[in-house]
Amino acid sequence: MKAVIFDMDGLLIDSEPMWKKAEKLVFSSVGVDVRDDLAVLTAPMTTKEVTHFWYNLNPWASKSMGSVENEVIDCVESFIREKGEPMPGVAEVLDLFHKEGFKIGLSTNSPSRLIPAVLDKLGISDYFGAVTSADQVGQGKPRPNVYLSTAMKLEVRPSACIAFEDSVSGIMAARAAGLKTVVVPEAAEFDLQDYEIADLKLRSLSEFNRTHLTQLRK
Repeated sequence: MKAVIFDMDGLLIDSEPMWKKAEKLVFSSVGVDVRDDLAVLTAPMTTKEVTHFWYNLNPWASKSMGSVENEVIDCVESFIREKGEPMPGVAEVLDLFHKEGFKIGLSTNSPSRLIPAVLDKLGISDYFGAVTSADQVGQGKPRPNVYLSTAMKLEVRPSACIAFEDSVSGIMAARAAGLKTVVVPEAAEFDLQDYEIADLKLRSLSEFNRTHLTQLRK
């Protein structure tokens, strides 16, 4: 194993509540009834896909879809810069891989302009040698494009990379690209069978250690 590639939202930063709040604020402002039971379905989508999802359910005429999509992104960026916090274990796991000589990358469904906002806020920009957003490759997770792109930028074969994820769609994307996978589900979903497809499942990044790394290298 020569490289590690991390997801961003919900794994490095506790931003999922920020996305929910931003989407509710912005889509409600154009007349959409943002029901919680439907909002759950949008969690793994790109921002563009989320915007199309709500427009198809409740079309609006006051603003373009692109304008509404950008308002959501602006809102999330503001929340990140104001109160973004790292998930437990982020600094430690990045430091471990850095000391082990791994190349480090990031693959996310989030818009590309949010990547520097998150990495700068958490003070971890210097660890990352390559980043890829779904809006740079045309398709988001669960398709493998974002992982294949980051591996190529790092100049490492996908089979020599480890992916860290927090979602089923993320694991599917990494596996489809040929990476080993580590998943850190949110606590309420930890026991769901869907996460068993990962090579390793943890309750927190802070649990990851050199013993796990040895197992993944086999």
